Amino acid sequence: MRKAALLRPKVKMLAWLSACLLVILLPAEAQQTDTFHIPLPSKPQLRWQKYERIMFVHFNPTTWTGKEYDDHTLPLSRMNPYLLNTDQWCEVARSWGAKMILFVAKHTGGFCWWQTNTTDYCVRNIPWRNGKGDVLADLSASCRKYGLGLGVYIYPGDDNWGAGIGSGGRTKDPAKQEAYNKVFRQQLTEVLTKYGPMQEVWFDGSCVIDVSDILKEYASDAVIFQGPQATIRWVGNEDGIAPYPNWYTLKSSDVRTGVATALHSDPDGDAYAPVEVDLPLLKNGGHKWFWAPNTDHLLLNVDQLMDIYYKSAGRGAVMLLNSTPDTTGLIPASHAKIYKAFGEEIRRRFEKPIKTISGEGYEFIMAFNKPVSINHAIIREDIAKGQRIRAYVLEGYANNAWIKLCEGSSVGTMKIDPFPEKRLEKVRLRITEAKARPVLSSFSVYDVRGYETTGLSSGSENRTITIGSWDANTFTDEWKEMIFDLTPYVDHIGQYEISFRMVTCDWSKDWGLEFKDWDVEMYGRMLPEAVERAGNSWTFRITRSQQTDKPDDFPTRFHISIRSKPGRTVGTIDFRRIRY
Repeated sequence: MRKAALLRPKVKMLAWLSACLLVILLPAEAQQTDTFHIPLPSKPQLRWQKYERIMFVHFNPTTWTGKEYDDHTLPLSRMNPYLLNTDQWCEVARSWGAKMILFVAKHTGGFCWWQTNTTDYCVRNIPWRNGKGDVLADLSASCRKYGLGLGVYIYPGDDNWGAGIGSGGRTKDPAKQEAYNKVFRQQLTEVLTKYGPMQEVWFDGSCVIDVSDILKEYASDAVIFQGPQATIRWVGNEDGIAPYPNWYTLKSSDVRTGVATALHSDPDGDAYAPVEVDLPLLKNGGHKWFWAPNTDHLLLNVDQLMDIYYKSAGRGAVMLLNSTPDTTGLIPASHAKIYKAFGEEIRRRFEKPIKTISGEGYEFIMAFNKPVSINHAIIREDIAKGQRIRAYVLEGYANNAWIKLCEGSSVGTMKIDPFPEKRLEKVRLRITEAKARPVLSSFSVYDVRGYETTGLSSGSENRTITIGSWDANTFTDEWKEMIFDLTPYVDHIGQYEISFRMVTCDWSKDWGLEFKDWDVEMYGRMLPEAVERAGNSWTFRITRSQQTDKPDDFPTRFHISIRSKPGRTVGTIDFRRIRY
């Protein structure tokens, strides 16, 4: 006992010296962060995040009615997807780089695409394959064949039981609740035990029925979307946009609500639950999750999909892009063509980097044998060790000087940074703030042809760049003056838009932003007549009518005061050149 007591001061002294040495070695910006508790992803979360792209499949009686929700008006005798081929679904998924398929096996109307005795409203009572078909069984086999993961959307409610949309499984008639609980628990058990291991389980709108024991026993290798056992979060919109910064952590109490979104992200949170970004392909001037005739005009084009890719997967989220088999059971050829072109464009831009490095530390430098043109960088953290990076600066070396290319905050699985093209001898990534020593799985730079951010003059009119963001704590009920430097982008005569884009909000309260005193600084003076608000929207239009020889001598800055209503919001501030 005495010997042990004598050793304690020495142990304490060694610990103190080690701590001092650690502080000396860390950059000043990183010294004040918490290096002791970093929430880590589980194995299912880690695998799921690395998928990056997942294909949703919405297929339902509504496919035959052209509606978005099943109103039970369709006779089951009309449901005969006679060409249905789940191999084709998998081929489409692989064409755009999706690593998993998430199938809507049961939507709000209650129709089940697998062989079940829990209801007559199911695949055994339609003409397809004489009632012997099982879409979930076919899809499970196809996913194994094509090396894809499989997830399932099984709605906790059921209109047939009076537990419709938004119910989470709660029946309108309390007397029916216990009986329905047994039905849903059996359905969930069937799906999770008969069709191979599921890698994602979707409870749209949370789940009020206690299924914790079933998930623990049969879905321990899956991520859970919504509900008390949630391990991932809905981003908060169906536009394909993740917030930036995109933090994977939040408070445990928020996760347990079952309905946490990106609004609840907290870089100091004690729980790990990244966000998923879901959107329909039929969204170009509409918003349809299920196929309907004469809707090809709603298809997003490749430019739009790439813009969404940058703002979802490119911000470290998982992109969940929907597909809609038609009444034949196949994904339409016109849709398949878009998916294929989308995948090809991703590969064209990012399959062959100029150079890639990896490792750990606070500074990463790439040197080139000769100056090279660069306009993109992709940073990836080794998230098995947690999301550590909080702030970084990317710089390029040319003409004996380092110049800033861009800067950011969160990284995670992937951060895509486009910037005006530069010819550079070296590139340097400096991590200026981190929770612990950063570890990169890769840091790559690219020269993407056909992409230009300067003046936003190249490419589709839908191209936007993000010049700022806000989180739930940025704005209060007090007015806050903001200034945005637009000099790098407003270098041509023309019109531009700056838009405050809400990503998610506290839906339970009166939410929104309020604006006043907007103005723009150009040509060395304030020009209030050069900026106008688009109605009562969160968009402002700036007009540049004169060109100067040296734009940098006359900065363009947007001034505005902002405050928030009681409901918190999270969003990004996007900028684009208006093209006619």
